Amino acid sequence: MKNKTAIITGASTGIGKEIAKLFIEKGCNVVMNASSEENLQKAYKEFGSPSNAALLVGDISKQETSKRLVALALKKFNSIDVLINNAGIFAPKPFLEVEESDLELYWNVNLKGTYFASQAVIPNMVAQKNGAIINIGTVLVDHAIAGFPATAPLMSKGAIHALTRQLAAEFGNDNIKVNTIAPGIIRSPLQSKIGIEDADSLAGLHLLNRIGEVTDIAEAAYYLAFSNFVTGETMNVAGGHTVGHAI
Repeated sequence: MKNKTAIITGASTGIGKEIAKLFIEKGCNVVMNASSEENLQKAYKEFGSPSNAALLVGDISKQETSKRLVALALKKFNSIDVLINNAGIFAPKPFLEVEESDLELYWNVNLKGTYFASQAVIPNMVAQKNGAIINIGTVLVDHAIAGFPATAPLMSKGAIHALTRQLAAEFGNDNIKVNTIAPGIIRSPLQSKIGIEDADSLAGLHLLNRIGEVTDIAEAAYYLAFSNFVTGETMNVAGGHTVGHAI
């Protein structure tokens, strides 16, 4: 996929970092975004400072960041073929303890970040009559867990699932494919951030009796980025999390 350009938000750690790594290895041009310059530079150097990657530090909840991402991609690589809206935050909090500031935080980072970035790239994709947008949701939108209260982030992720279908409908005639990946429990820095010390202890939530790896999500993202006949879908990459239970 040489000469194809992908913008990846939240690309410095976890799932986003692995997606960026895979796309770079496959020969794609990649614009990596994250809010932390330190983490972004660290990931870039870990990849070997590849010439087919460019970095942009910025808060994805700000519309200006998305505009800068588009400008950088066009200036350095002359096209925008793929957008992966990976940047996001997630943490459990009981419903009755959720404050307005919590709702605003998730709404801004998760939903507005995805919305603004999509809005920024679509004009270029319409012009070239081709493109792919991949959003990151969660299986918890369709498979709630009583012991994991997370209404605030789930509100924003559920909106992303809905946005995916609507954008697929609005821009299908322009050959723009829009899909969501809904991960199960994935081994990433997020687990420790939300207080899960042993992510493998949650293996039983999946029929495969293991948690996922960041490579599982990266491979799904690469497939959707260059698939020509999949749009408006939510792909559960969750080891059977949503379809059944082990007893």
